[in-house]
Amino acid sequence: MSLIQEKTKELPAVLGGEPVRQTKLYYAHQYIDQADIDAVVQVLKSDFLTTGPAIASCERRLCEITGAKYAVLCANGTAALHMACMAAGIGEGDEVITTPITFAASANCALYCGARPVFADINEETYQIDPAEIERKITDRTRAFVAVDFGGQSVPEKELLEIRDRYGLVFIEDGAHVIGTSYHGQMNGSFADMTTLSFHPVKTIAGGEGGAVLTDNPEYYQKLLLARSHGITRDPALMEHEPDGPWYYEQIALSTNYRITEMQAALIESQLNKLKAFGDRKKEIVRRYDEAFSKLPGLRIQKETEGSDTVRHLYILRIDPAHLSIDRRQFFEAMGAENIVCNVHYIPIYYFPYYEKLGYQKGLCPKAEKLYEEMFTIPLYYAMTDQDVEDVIRAVTRIAGYYEK
Repeated sequence: MSLIQEKTKELPAVLGGEPVRQTKLYYAHQYIDQADIDAVVQVLKSDFLTTGPAIASCERRLCEITGAKYAVLCANGTAALHMACMAAGIGEGDEVITTPITFAASANCALYCGARPVFADINEETYQIDPAEIERKITDRTRAFVAVDFGGQSVPEKELLEIRDRYGLVFIEDGAHVIGTSYHGQMNGSFADMTTLSFHPVKTIAGGEGGAVLTDNPEYYQKLLLARSHGITRDPALMEHEPDGPWYYEQIALSTNYRITEMQAALIESQLNKLKAFGDRKKEIVRRYDEAFSKLPGLRIQKETEGSDTVRHLYILRIDPAHLSIDRRQFFEAMGAENIVCNVHYIPIYYFPYYEKLGYQKGLCPKAEKLYEEMFTIPLYYAMTDQDVEDVIRAVTRIAGYYEK
């Protein structure tokens, strides 16, 4: 091979060099083994496909892992957030503070209840909602705040609990990314008034879909059970009328059907048996990434929340415009040309047309908006091989090196 051919080979693929990989590597992918398949098949052969023993068993397992007293499985993470807002009594005229750097459901859950989402800016190093910004946005209409464990790192629980207590608010933790993470030695899921989980396939624990709400509060627990299933109860202690037979039930609140299937519950519980293995492997990959990318002047990595022993859901890289002559979109497309399929988490919620029509405008959270312009998500999941990891590092390194100012 000639010297020119060698140099061309080392160019980023978007400029005509050979790509790092011949096959595509996606930013996330579920891992399903035979134990997961067997768990689902066992349910399919059983008497219950919904509202049966697999759901109760999985809920007990979630409590064992997280330390929460109660767990309520539901259809998905969005349902979990809506249920938490309903249980908190959020309603018309209330305000709910959250971060714009999250999936839309973290704010939509307030709208579902007739409340108004209020967006607080982020900590520019951890990318988590900034407790000082939450305090700055509190009014006499603020009823709750939804803090998102962005990327799998714990939010700063201590500061958020202090804000909750100081202002008498409800603290809802959107823990869609956080399962397996601990904060100062205590597993996430038992800090906030309610913590919601997601079991979408790209998350650490895959259930196809599926979600859960964790709480230590028995009053919230009863309301969550009602919110999951039409506001209907068979519990005589909650009924307003005398039962007229063993078939009797009452609707005592208004909700929808947010139930989960037995098959999903069985899959989630089987996946939970692998949580430590999933977490250990993700930590290995993150350590390798940190080692490689912390040396690149053109890129910034997400800093850890103090006290968070993190099982990452997302690995975020951030372009440093002072050192690179390439913007986020160009870097993203260059990675695609290397057959490394990235993503962006997230577009600020109030950028969406639906929120624009509600009166939200750009400029609300400058730090979050700047982060959005510069960040992208690279592959991180349990089943990645060491070679996959090195391919990602090689692609990032050579693109950053080629476009270094």
